[in-house]
Amino acid sequence: MEELVARIVNAAGITPDQAQRTIGLILAFLRKEGPGDKIDELLRTIPGGEEAAAAGEDDKPSGGGLLGGLMGMLSGGGGLMGLASQLSGVGLGPSEMSAAGKELFAFAREKLGDDQVNEITGSIPGLRQFM
Repeated sequence: MEELVARIVNAAGITPDQAQRTIGLILAFLRKEGPGDKIDELLRTIPGGEEAAAAGEDDKPSGGGLLGGLMGMLSGGGGLMGLASQLSGVGLGPSEMSAAGKELFAFAREKLGDDQVNEITGSIPGLRQFM
């Protein structure tokens, strides 16, 4: 996990705490929205992946103010908009979200290979546009 956190810190220009929370939120999102067997395999290949996903499921970012609350209401709290709202609550803007996501999926490709990651990203509508 330390390697992935460091890569996201460097790629997105965010703090290690923000990177850790971002990883957890993205992994929790993938666990909820993606194909279970493929996500389980992904979580096993990332050291600390299971724990990060569990922490992401419990992480309710504070902040975001009125705009964050409205985004959550408009998105129904789910899907990519819900994830974006959660990441906004961690303090990430669109460019940081994109950089963090790209780095996480690059790491996943190194661990699982292109075919496995393509199956995961192809199963979640709209996800590929952020990679």
